[in-house]
Amino acid sequence: MMLLSELENDALVEIFNIGVGQAAASMGALVNEEVTMSVPSISFLNRAEAAQLLGGKGNGGERICGVSQYYQGAFSTEAILMFPEDKSLEIVRLMVGEAVPLQELTEMEQEAMSEIGNIILNSCVGTLANIFQHQLEGSLPQYHVGTSEEILAASGSAAGTVVLMLHIDFILEKHQIHGYVAFVLDVSALHDLKGQINAYLDRSLGQA
Repeated sequence: MMLLSELENDALVEIFNIGVGQAAASMGALVNEEVTMSVPSISFLNRAEAAQLLGGKGNGGERICGVSQYYQGAFSTEAILMFPEDKSLEIVRLMVGEAVPLQELTEMEQEAMSEIGNIILNSCVGTLANIFQHQLEGSLPQYHVGTSEEILAASGSAAGTVVLMLHIDFILEKHQIHGYVAFVLDVSALHDLKGQINAYLDRSLGQA
């Protein structure tokens, strides 16, 4: 499912790399460790394909930790940050330190992951808003744990929706964690997103 031209796709990857670069700096301050992030690829998938990608081949039952926020403005979308559940605890452990017992760590997981989700999603979406020169207003973050199918299903099932998947590599000094950000888009939102990308490209090429 290819919904953007090569030029549009490259522009979107470039924009998201700016956003996750800002998120990496904020996360580094939280975990007291240098964090680098990159978006090596984006893809447009239907819900079933996105769930399979998140669950891993033959392992669709793996539990995923997700943080979601709704955004409206330049285009409407639900953005969801997702990690394997075991990796989310690893990230929380980095935030709070080694001395916290596992039981307390688990109790803190929802609040800590919601904070991380808020940082990463708002960095990505805020960069889009700045570059598109249009506002995108977000809701409060919501925390989910379940299979990839359950988390994606929680975002609703409007006909014709596609999932824009960002594969994000998080590289910390002693850890390497792979996560995903999914943007759930209906046909209208996808049209709006393409329009915003092309307006940005027109501005950029006009200044070149």
